[in-house]
Order: sequence, then structure tokens, then C-alpha cells
Amino acid sequence: MTDRLPSDHPSVETVRATLARRGRTRSRLELPTDDRFPLTTVRLALDGDVFHTRIERTRTSGVAIDGTYDNARLARERDGEDRLEAWRRSSGIDYGRSVLVDMVEVGFLYGVREPGERVVYDAVESPDEGLANIARDLEADER
Repeated sequence: MTDRLPSDHPSVETVRATLARRGRTRSRLELPTDDRFPLTTVRLALDGDVFHTRIERTRTSGVAIDGTYDNARLARERDGEDRLEAWRRSSGIDYGRSVLVDMVEVGFLYGVREPGERVVYDAVESPDEGLANIARDLEADER
């Protein structure tokens, strides 16, 4: 059985991030630059739906998410519908506005929500360290 974890649970750390414009029709989520956001592919929950995204370094040495996709392969290739942009449009959030990023499980599962909103996440366990290392090695080989 999957545990349900609310965004206001004491184990969920929350930080502010900025929703910025990337190009003409894409969104970028500018994150705090620290080791809570490893440069890898992770899961990202938007309105309760879980997708995959890549946390990457920006040209200005910041850390950002430049799109969210249906699976890890699409996230690595940035192929398919950008769920982050779709979420921004359906939520009516303007570029430049702050959003909240919940660290449900650092390095594995994050959630994005509007300030003042409460979300309940399905808390799934990350793969064991051996499997995670294999995935990271495969991802590094693709670069």
C-alpha cells in the first residue's frame, strides 16, 4: 500500500522557486542552487500527477528544470508534451511568480504547487542504491 504524504507534513521540506519563461512558449523552474537538487532525472508531481524531469545547470550556473515529461526517456530527450508548461497554463500562473517546491524524497521525488495550496503526494520509495547507481551510469553514458 502506498503511503499518502501531505505537503504540510513535517518530513516534507519546502522551498520557493521561480517560474520563468524559457524561449517563447516554454517554462523554466529556477531552483535554489544546492545539493538538495542533484543534476539528474527525477520524478516531479504536478497537481497530484507524477511525471519525469531533469534537473540541470543553467548557463548562469543556476539550477533549473526546463520541462517535465511523461517518462524518464522523454525527459532526457525533451520529447513529447511539456507537462510543466501545461500545468502553468492550467493553473493560470504568470511567469516570474514564485511557486513552492516540496522535497518529498530528495533526489527522487519533488512536487510543485502554488503558494497557499495543500497537496497530498503518493509517497513511493526510491529504487535501492544499486539500481539508482546503474540508472545514473546509463544517464551519464547518454551525455
